Amino acid sequence: MSHFSQVKTQIRSLEPLQKALTDLGVNWKSGDAPMRGYEGNTTVADVVIEQENGYDVGFQWNGTAYALVADMQFWQQPWTVESFLHKVTQRYAIATVMGESTQQGFSLAEQQVREDGSVRLVLQRWHG
Repeated sequence: MSHFSQVKTQIRSLEPLQKALTDLGVNWKSGDAPMRGYEGNTTVADVVIEQENGYDVGFQWNGTAYALVADMQFWQQPWTVESFLHKVTQRYAIATVMGESTQQGFSLAEQQVREDGSVRLVLQRWHG
């Protein structure tokens, strides 16, 4: 028997989450969308990623953060769950930093992906 499982995250803002998924090339739907699960079970998620096998993956607000919700038995993404969460969390952090920095007048001068997979951002702000 299979069911929806929740994986805790530190993702607290919807817009950077959506940008992270887009940056990773993941197609998603937003806005209290139904998620399909085992034997026709559904749950509502804030972001839904439809899978070809008919079992969706999503992110659902749990009161403090957006948890990853999926029926892990039917996971059908190009990455493992752990790798997927790592990539989403990294892109989420970049989107959050860039959003906050832009509001404070900074612009991206350079972005490097290092050999270990970490990302180095160089921001600049001109004073007039």
